[in-house]
Amino acid sequence: MEGIDPAGALRRLQEVVAAARTGSADQDQLLTALSGLRLLREELAGWEPELIAAARAAGTSWVALAPALGVASRQAAERRYLRLQPSHTGEKTGEARVDAERDRRAGDRAVADWARRNSAILRQLAGRVSTLDGLGPAAQESADRIGAALGDDDAARLLPPLAAAQPHLTGALAEQLGEISAHTDRLRRDAAGNRRSRD
Repeated sequence: MEGIDPAGALRRLQEVVAAARTGSADQDQLLTALSGLRLLREELAGWEPELIAAARAAGTSWVALAPALGVASRQAAERRYLRLQPSHTGEKTGEARVDAERDRRAGDRAVADWARRNSAILRQLAGRVSTLDGLGPAAQESADRIGAALGDDDAARLLPPLAAAQPHLTGALAEQLGEISAHTDRLRRDAAGNRRSRD
């Protein structure tokens, strides 16, 4: 909570707990302490995912984070982080966020594997789109992004700009890009379904 002084709140809580242990705390003190404890818990809970994200950004592995988080494995550390994260896609529980993230990753892996196996086709399509003439500004911007992605070693990097270009194109080229988008959507769904059936 904004404006909370965690050190001061903790000190006040300790005083009330000490009074409660001796039987000298009154009802108002106890209720105030419980409200303060809830606010402090919310404040601290917000810090944990921030600190984990900062540690990851600084290069800390999930294996190294596990003991600091009081869990036994890299998977448990990552799972804890995902449970604490707010949902950007509407999941209501921490477990649902974990499942959604695991589904997304399984889908990403399946699509990336397919793109690498079909690199030649994707690069040929990308080359055709990136050299089209007479495009409008939005279409030209998409074509430029595709041209830049052609320089990447990973063919999977071509998929987002190709999908973005598809609405700006017509004819057989637009149809091919639409088929690729539909195929990668199916791969994502299938990968998520396969992952859930194994769990």
